Amino acid sequence: MAILDWGGNLIESHAMEGVAANGIDTALLKAKSALRWRRATSETNRIVRTGENLAPAFMGDFPQNGALPIMVEGQVVGAMGVSSGDGEKCAQYAFDKVIGRQAQTTAR
Repeated sequence: MAILDWGGNLIESHAMEGVAANGIDTALLKAKSALRWRRATSETNRIVRTGENLAPAFMGDFPQNGALPIMVEGQVVGAMGVSSGDGEKCAQYAFDKVIGRQAQTTAR
């Protein structure tokens, strides 16, 4: 997993023992995508796949499921990416435990 601050700076990164070598990079890329687009990467993935907005596909983003922006009082203050397919569930669980349940907003 990778956690970024509001400016995209890496605050924390952790890899479980035995993770694939690309797992760390994948988590970081997902977090950067969630931060840039201010939405869950699953939502960005849907937008790219339906052709609604192809910009993330050619701007160097990684719109794959697994990252959420970190919201505090309605403001994006960072992002968390997890390399697994259930990454968004993991990130939401962490947010709920640390900052309490807050609704994810989707910017367009």
